[in-house]
Amino acid sequence: MKWITREHPRVDRVACPWLIERFIDGSAEFIYVAADQVLAEAQERGATPYDVKDVELGHHGAECSFDAFVRTYGLEKDRALAYMAKVIRGADTADKTITPESVGVEAILEGLRHLHYPDDQRQREASRPVLDALYAHCQAKVEA
Repeated sequence: MKWITREHPRVDRVACPWLIERFIDGSAEFIYVAADQVLAEAQERGATPYDVKDVELGHHGAECSFDAFVRTYGLEKDRALAYMAKVIRGADTADKTITPESVGVEAILEGLRHLHYPDDQRQREASRPVLDALYAHCQAKVEA
């Protein structure tokens, strides 16, 4: 499948591709375009839009797009992913106190953004091991 979102990603737009690759679509293709082009490009390319206004896999209330993916694909049964969704929500939204990890995750992913800007694909790829490590941390935390 093809997945499309806004260019120059922040937390949610690198965490969602990690989630997609690991749990939903191992052969996913990710496309980043200008914000005002996402929906038109999604239709033209046959891609699923995420983390844009008024789409199923976007922000809803206090929740971020990562939450929407976890809920839509029934992944909340994985307790580590459910906790990770809170971490990502805190890192991506104004509620920085939702988990103790949220501020640090935001800082690290923002650092990767600065290292790889404007290459969105390299940023996404560089974020992968950080998110793998976060998931491992979440697994250990919920098992403790």
